[in-house]
Amino acid sequence: MSVARPPEDARAEAEAEAEAEGCPVHFAELPDDAGAAANAEFFPLKPAPTSALGEVCEINPRLPKDHGLQDHSEVAFVPMAAVDEISATIAQRLTRPFAEVRKGYTPFAEGDVLFAKITPCMENGKVAVARDLAGGRGFGSTEFHVLRAREAVLPEWVYYFLRQQRFRNAAKRSFTGTAGQQRVPAAHMAAAAIPVPAMVHQRRMVEALGCADSMVRLRRRARALTELMVPALLADMFGDPQSNPKGWPSATLGELLDGIDSGKSPRCHDRPKAENEWGVLRLSALKNALYDESDHKTLPETELPDTRSEVQAGDLLISRKNTRELVGTPAYVWETRGRILLPDLIFRLRLRADAGVNPLYLWALLRAPAIRKGLQLLASGTAASMPNISKERLRTLRVMVPSQALQETFAQRVAALHAIAQQQDAALAHAKKTFEALLARAFGP
Repeated sequence: MSVARPPEDARAEAEAEAEAEGCPVHFAELPDDAGAAANAEFFPLKPAPTSALGEVCEINPRLPKDHGLQDHSEVAFVPMAAVDEISATIAQRLTRPFAEVRKGYTPFAEGDVLFAKITPCMENGKVAVARDLAGGRGFGSTEFHVLRAREAVLPEWVYYFLRQQRFRNAAKRSFTGTAGQQRVPAAHMAAAAIPVPAMVHQRRMVEALGCADSMVRLRRRARALTELMVPALLADMFGDPQSNPKGWPSATLGELLDGIDSGKSPRCHDRPKAENEWGVLRLSALKNALYDESDHKTLPETELPDTRSEVQAGDLLISRKNTRELVGTPAYVWETRGRILLPDLIFRLRLRADAGVNPLYLWALLRAPAIRKGLQLLASGTAASMPNISKERLRTLRVMVPSQALQETFAQRVAALHAIAQQQDAALAHAKKTFEALLARAFGP
């Protein structure tokens, strides 16, 4: 049973984390629904006046005639893919000669805010501040709205305003255009009401938001590094699965399995299930070799669940159909809340009791690049359809079978890494709540 920490302990921890990241932030008493929120030093006691976004920003400014660029001048180039929706930053730094981008691209300058206006990039949160541009200017996708802050607001203030889920929800309701090509009109951006506190408060709030945002990114990075430990451990203990330098015995999956299960994919409600309902996994529930039970649809009341297809803790799953890069993605089910069914696009591998194979070892092995390539080669399908791996072909996959004792040691280490990952997931969720709480405090109810 977990024990709630006293508020002063949680506050001290939050301040220590902020100080470690070089953020001189002193937090006030922590709210119940998030880790930390700033006090009146950062947040005005009185509501800030509001202005239309178009009053405090120039929206989609043109390239000035006196830009001073020559055809050979190097400028920043930002296609939509260069903006990362997770970190909300320009993740790829590209340059192009001015002659190549002067026509057919959106111009922007140092300090401008880029906001993706097209679905689904807008909903996914593709937004960034243009910083450290080559030559101080850049060109990017025509699917960006560009916002240039005037004297009343900081670029970062506008950036965090656009990061709000509430703003993106309202922007989605303003969509115009046909399905798949819907966009946020510039008129909606210009009319959006943004709080405009005094500049001193903007700077302090931007500082607090930046610190909270940095902690989210660092915790996400730490989680990703932990996940890389599993393939590194596999290679260290057993060697490369393709060359098998340690000479382990090998077998086909068919020789190791008692069976391969699959479920059904009836027409479902596109919403999460209630506690007493049944859900059916989406194909995307197997992502990055991890199992995400929340990615499911709800079985209609008229459909009787086939409990033989219910996902159980300890199951080893693998996608039988997906894109060429993702087909054959494995996932190990560490835990489940129950009442979740397999779809017809996901297999469950049932190992024989006497196979001498630990499911955690096999899960890690199926993640290895050499085995992933072998799985992709087993998939068949036309160019117009997603590749599919049949049960018969899957059974032919040959894998190395090390000693059972060494597999058990490996499984224990993987379980220890999983425990660390769970702690990191909780810390990441805490950091996200803190950031969202700060956003809510900064921009009002």
